[in-house]
Amino acid sequence: MDCFVGFAHDSATAILRRPVTYTTSRTYRNGGLKLRAKLVEENDPLLQSALDSASLRFRETHRPEPLFVDPYAGCFVAPNAQMDMKQASDHYCLATKFIDDKLLRTVNHIDGLKQVVLLTDGMDTRPYRLSWPTSTIIFNISPERVFKRAAEKLQGVGAKIPRSCVSLHVPLESSNLQQSLRAKGFNGNRPSIWAMQGLPVMTLATFEDILLTVSGSAMNGCFFLGELPAWLAETEIGIKTSARKWMEKLFMNNGFRVDMICYEEVARSLGKDLASGSYKNILFSAEQLRFSDDQMETWRKEFQRAEEEGDEEGFEEL
Repeated sequence: MDCFVGFAHDSATAILRRPVTYTTSRTYRNGGLKLRAKLVEENDPLLQSALDSASLRFRETHRPEPLFVDPYAGCFVAPNAQMDMKQASDHYCLATKFIDDKLLRTVNHIDGLKQVVLLTDGMDTRPYRLSWPTSTIIFNISPERVFKRAAEKLQGVGAKIPRSCVSLHVPLESSNLQQSLRAKGFNGNRPSIWAMQGLPVMTLATFEDILLTVSGSAMNGCFFLGELPAWLAETEIGIKTSARKWMEKLFMNNGFRVDMICYEEVARSLGKDLASGSYKNILFSAEQLRFSDDQMETWRKEFQRAEEEGDEEGFEEL
């Protein structure tokens, strides 16, 4: 059974192009700034991809028996948007439900797990809409300009992070994501869970950098799950039938044991029909097999201290 299918809408991946900014020497007395802003937004692939995903969550929320409820997706959607509420569940919404459930099950059943890292398109509403345990710290890695626009919209509708929890933004544009996470308070000596959905990925090398960041930050035994673009596998191997082996090799090279999750099986487990049509992503769940950089550094210091104490004891005996 295929765990991903052909290619059409890609709500989790934006093809990065330089945004086109329209300028004009003509002076508009009314609405000139609004027109310019609209033209810029329409030519911003990161923003448009995030809006497309928000529209899917909005539609799912208003279905008779929704997979999940996103009360904030509507603040991103145009008031006159037309949506077919009778359509079968699409891959993106099934993946969203899978990730939601995995996140909440994990944070509620692993002692000391207070760090959640979301790699997103900037309009992910999980920090607001999910019931996080007390003292959860949510790190949101996403494009800064999309995140800022989303934050303004969410503030406008009164969205609040659950009480006693904290949400911190880490710009995707940071030169060193691992250092930026540490600067925000992330601790690689403590448990964490990582979820990726919507993060813009330009190349295979970009995703390998993400894997390297997660591998260096997450403690042994932590989970990394989400969606990645299927074209990454095709770029590397050219044929979809080998995607599983390609995934296993790529993740294992970075210290993870990975499973590909079939959208059809997720739909069946939820008693839902999967919408026909093509999709561009692979759903996955991986477990960290290595020790984080912080763990290794802690043990290095402990070993060094033990050696120094041993040398001092030996000197005293002499």
